[in-house]
Amino acid sequence: MNPAKSFLRILLFLFLSHFSLSTDTITQDHFIKDNDEVLVSDGKTFALGFFSPATSRNRYVGIWYYQIPGNIVVWVANRNNPIKDNSGILSVDSRGNLALFQRNQTLPVWSTNISMAGSRDSVAQILDTGNLVLLQSDARKDILWQSFDYPTNTWLSFQSLGVNVRTGVNRVYTSWNSPDDPGVGNYSLRMNPSGFPQMFLYQGSTPLWRSGTWTGQRWNGIPEMTKNFIFNDTFVNTDDEVSFSSDVRNASIISRAVVNETGVFQRLTWNNEAQRWIDFYSAPKESCDFYGHCGPNAYCKPDITGDFECSCFPGFEPKLPQAWSIRDGAAGCVRKSAVSLCGNKEGFIKVPQVKVPDTSVAHVDMTIDLKQCKEKCSRNCSCMAYASAYSDIDRGIGCLAWHGDLVDARTYTHTGQDLYIRVDKDELARHTKKGLLQKKAVPAVIIVSLAVAFLILVALLRCFVRRQKRTRIRNNEDMFSLATFEDSLGVKEIDETRRNGDLPFFHLSTIASATSNFSSDNKLGQGGFGPVYKGVLLNGKEIAVKRLSKYSGQGVEEFKNEIMLIAKLQHRNLVRMLGCCIEGEEKMLIYEFLPNKSLDSIIFDESKRSLLDWTKRLEIICGIARGMLYLHQDSRLRVIHRDLKASNVLLDATMNPKISDFGMARIFGGDQTEGDTKRVVGTYGYMSPEYAMHGHFSMKSDVYSFGVLLLEIITGKKNSSYVPDSPSLNLVGHVWELWKEDKAMEVVDLALGGSYSNEEVLKCIRIGLLSVQEHATHRPTMSTVVSMLCNETTLPSPEQPAFIEQKIHKGDERSSREGANSVNGVTITMVLGR
Repeated sequence: MNPAKSFLRILLFLFLSHFSLSTDTITQDHFIKDNDEVLVSDGKTFALGFFSPATSRNRYVGIWYYQIPGNIVVWVANRNNPIKDNSGILSVDSRGNLALFQRNQTLPVWSTNISMAGSRDSVAQILDTGNLVLLQSDARKDILWQSFDYPTNTWLSFQSLGVNVRTGVNRVYTSWNSPDDPGVGNYSLRMNPSGFPQMFLYQGSTPLWRSGTWTGQRWNGIPEMTKNFIFNDTFVNTDDEVSFSSDVRNASIISRAVVNETGVFQRLTWNNEAQRWIDFYSAPKESCDFYGHCGPNAYCKPDITGDFECSCFPGFEPKLPQAWSIRDGAAGCVRKSAVSLCGNKEGFIKVPQVKVPDTSVAHVDMTIDLKQCKEKCSRNCSCMAYASAYSDIDRGIGCLAWHGDLVDARTYTHTGQDLYIRVDKDELARHTKKGLLQKKAVPAVIIVSLAVAFLILVALLRCFVRRQKRTRIRNNEDMFSLATFEDSLGVKEIDETRRNGDLPFFHLSTIASATSNFSSDNKLGQGGFGPVYKGVLLNGKEIAVKRLSKYSGQGVEEFKNEIMLIAKLQHRNLVRMLGCCIEGEEKMLIYEFLPNKSLDSIIFDESKRSLLDWTKRLEIICGIARGMLYLHQDSRLRVIHRDLKASNVLLDATMNPKISDFGMARIFGGDQTEGDTKRVVGTYGYMSPEYAMHGHFSMKSDVYSFGVLLLEIITGKKNSSYVPDSPSLNLVGHVWELWKEDKAMEVVDLALGGSYSNEEVLKCIRIGLLSVQEHATHRPTMSTVVSMLCNETTLPSPEQPAFIEQKIHKGDERSSREGANSVNGVTITMVLGR
């Protein structure tokens, strides 16, 4: 090319670039200089340009999110070769490579450096996936080079981790040196293809954390993973490739995984409403996550009570008992005796819910099932343990066998897989005998526990009756609140409660440390009672701390109610209380941390509710119903929640619903099923008419709230939301009007697409309308609701719901229905809306 013409072309480009928008491509004629020029992907998702990290003055070429604040860099070209000034130019060089040049330098600072035979006219393009690709300019189809094959510290959707044996590409993610230096750091995430493949986080060359094996649906060591929800997870294990990718199912979701400079691997999603990144999961986050924490032939089991987390596998004992006694398990365990494990009537003991030991040294046979795996292991005297390879598929596929030490195993509460440990005949006999004794002891334990519980209940009831007589409460409340129980206890009883450990008490210093002294960065939300914070205990356990505000007029009684009530309730669809803290004026409740927050934060969010397909919404509906059934019927005392709503349903990592906030709850004694109060508490829109207007509450008032919530889940709209072109003032009335016209399917949330069965949705709408009928006696019980949801049965036709208010049309002084079912004009002694 003529140098003069080339110079004029560059001048022309520089002139025009000040008057035109940046494109998403780089060519020999269209390059970018370090003067705030950037390339932006077609959908304005990512930008490519020059930047300086944090407080550094060094200049790098990188890719970052274009519309997300904070300049989150996801890839760096010259991470180990910074430019010291602003003279950088990124262009396609004469050989067709994308290259970074510096003033007065003939050699590039960085280059794609690939053979470009016959393809000198190349084009570099930044895509909406965050991938920078080098394409042949004539067709723009063949990718000559891509940044996804040379990752830095960030793993994006549609990007993979692992080894392509055919091309030799090994996608490894390495941390930055520091926030000021994106150079290759000391931590790396990579696929280990040896034995049965796993992901490893390394510190240098030392394993720091291990993902466990791929079970067919998730990594065994990442229990937060859920199949077919937010991410489309793909594991490839062939002769040509061993890799893993985790791509978002919905393009509106922004997610990234990062290996940060502190040695933590995090999966983060962007919350546009809160304008911050949410930690979806991270590792290592507790002591049991660290590789080999308990040494060989032992497993780790987190224990919030403070007990030592390490245990030996069956047939093993601590190698160094003295070290074990001071909670140092690094040396691990050894066989209890030198008895031969071959031909001596040995057998296998099952250890359930395990992250199986390191499989990089395991023997793998994918042609046999678990039964054949046991037989194969039994025949080989050196086989110490076995497990299924893909345990989440049917009855298990493949065989993993260990012929040496079992390293880096741990157990979980709800996930994991079965591991079978080889033991001698004596250990097998002891294990069998222990199991039989435990089974025989169960009835006696239950009888004693029930007797003790009954005596305690009688004593508390007597205390309650005496207190009622002394204070001469004149209302008609035969029911009682568990809050009253605490009022009736003396100092001695409270101290006994502390010593008995029925509910763990946390020191204020422990909670302050866990929440970074109640940092605003850890604040999850704010209620009438005060703020809620996220915290992490020293053992890595994540918690949610509900802190009662000293200035709150509301909350003291609710605090007492929850501390006495929810600690006694155990159900998978109720939030679990871990303990409390009462020091001076500070009063706090400590709960399990639920990463997906409350149902309302998803179901009423335009950008998020598409994450919940119909199958997941139906699971949430059924889970809430089962939780309410437990409260009404299956718990030791009948509990009326009185404030069931979307914001009081929390979602765990797998979107399992958990009912929370029992501050307003009441319990009934004996055969009592209903009561009255002058202190009406709850949330308008969810309150039944008999409760809102007369203070009369029962199990059927909870059923009404459930019905409203069910219709909200189906429609994705709040009951109080405005519905255009509808004569009704609320969602329930709108659904009822369409139901009468056989148009009920029009209310279904458009975000569901076509993922649902019309019959299932119509059945749920009918159940919702049956639950919000005006007369409490006409509503079903929660046991009937669960039965209707879970079984094929003929359902009755619903009658008109309560609170059907009509919009006032121009020239009309009143609603056509106002007065009959409205709470307007009703006088209530005290109403506490929330």
